[in-house]
Amino acid sequence: MTGRVHLYEASVTWTGNLGQGTSKYSAYDRSHVARVDGKPDLALSADPAFLGNRAMYNPEELLVVAMSSCHMLWYLHLCANSKILVGAYEDRPSGRLIESKDGKGHFECIVLRPSVTIETGDVQEALRLHQNAHEACFIANSVNFQVILEPSIQQVPKA
Repeated sequence: MTGRVHLYEASVTWTGNLGQGTSKYSAYDRSHVARVDGKPDLALSADPAFLGNRAMYNPEELLVVAMSSCHMLWYLHLCANSKILVGAYEDRPSGRLIESKDGKGHFECIVLRPSVTIETGDVQEALRLHQNAHEACFIANSVNFQVILEPSIQQVPKA
């Protein structure tokens, strides 16, 4: 049985031609714009290690953010279904990219560090739901590297 299919479309346009095109590696800017209909443009560049603009988001950062965002959305959904009242959620994710000698590379892992404050519900169940969220996350299910979960749960003291 096939599930529902969702299509996501965007456009990505290079804006970094400085007049010489790609005549040499240092002759062009890495700036580009991602567009999705009905949403603000997203200015992007390469990582500064690859001659990108430090002030702009890069694809590697967006992958880390996408992983964290997907996990959070699933986690909040599962908590709502389990009657765990989440009052605050913050994550400080990081990704580790390994660059090989030939200049290619791959993500070795992304570490998610969600810090959650619950107002009602069981702390152990709140911790367990992180694994369930990971197993349901569309982004986590689409990558071939390890995603490490390091959650912490704080419970608001009962008055």
